[in-house]
Amino acid sequence: MRIFKKSLLAVTTVALLSVGVQAEGDAAKGKKVYGKCKACHSFDAKARKMGPTFAGILGRKAGSVEGYRYSKAFQQTDFTWDEEKLADFMLAPKKMVKGNKMPFGGLRKPQDIENLIAFLKSKAE
Repeated sequence: MRIFKKSLLAVTTVALLSVGVQAEGDAAKGKKVYGKCKACHSFDAKARKMGPTFAGILGRKAGSVEGYRYSKAFQQTDFTWDEEKLADFMLAPKKMVKGNKMPFGGLRKPQDIENLIAFLKSKAE
């Protein structure tokens, strides 16, 4: 049953984010979801936390924040953060970038992912 739920969640997330029927998330709700991230990530480009900054994440090459020590797995990635990549990563960080050092297991609810992406987008404006 657990495997079925994870598979259903993955299919739902992909459907929501890649079919062009993107539902807009709620940035205010996304700010609450960000509470799970803020211990390690900030929006201050100069802040040094456990994780890299979220400042300018959309459109940035993965593993490229100056001065942050990335895992070898992230050093070898070759993609740019967009909404789809963020959604995939937020769902299952260890599966998307095998060997990364982020201890967070991922967000289970597709709506939380949409809301967090809406919040990240609102911070970029």
